[in-house]
Amino acid sequence: MAALEFRWLDAADILIVSVAVYYLLVWLQGTRAMQLIRGVLVLVLVYASGKLLGLHTINWLFDKFVTVILVLLIIIFQPELRRALERIGRGRLLFRLGLVPEPRGGWFVKRLIKAVDSLSELKTGALIVLERNTGLSEFLESGINIDADISAELILSIFSPKTPLHDGAVIIQGDRLAAAGCLLPLSETRLIDKRLGTRHRAAIGLTEQTDAFVMVVSERSGTISVAENGYLTRGVTRDMLEEKLLGLYRVYQKGGAKK
Repeated sequence: MAALEFRWLDAADILIVSVAVYYLLVWLQGTRAMQLIRGVLVLVLVYASGKLLGLHTINWLFDKFVTVILVLLIIIFQPELRRALERIGRGRLLFRLGLVPEPRGGWFVKRLIKAVDSLSELKTGALIVLERNTGLSEFLESGINIDADISAELILSIFSPKTPLHDGAVIIQGDRLAAAGCLLPLSETRLIDKRLGTRHRAAIGLTEQTDAFVMVVSERSGTISVAENGYLTRGVTRDMLEEKLLGLYRVYQKGGAKK
């Protein structure tokens, strides 16, 4: 049997596929699609185990419903696929593949605390979202791109009642204010206090779908609330918020160094 000849074109072929897979995984990292992919990998593992162990019932079910599963995957990933094709058409896909930098030092927390504290004193309604592991690209696209350094003055100016962006949410990625005027999904749970406004329902709704951390300032009372994991905590003090943010970003309260 003749030995297989390995050509330079084969090496290029492997390299192109490897790069494509790498960038696909980087793009999906931190999005809800990545969570779905983990579920798909579990199904693949079950199928492979069924083949190896000779589990005929499992093999029969997968063989019969593989087409249905593929169609369901296309439907589930439809929003991500649409956005990917749009970015390719605009030539922006590779530009946006970089990972979000994590904030460094206590300065980031201090500026956020200053902004929220000032908004509370002025009784200016605000909705500030901190992106964590789950990407918020679909919500970023509903707002206005800002991409600026975090500062209390910038946040205060955005939420000023006289500005066109004050009704939406500000989304922070890493240590950058990514976008303002963003629209968030409203929670549909009936367990929410009827007295809560749209901002609070939006904060709960986003944290029901993602792992984002959301700060809300009431325009009626100036009360500070935080939402996480679909749960809203009201009446948060400055010290409580500072402690939460320092823990969220693993920053020592003394020295500002990361753990």
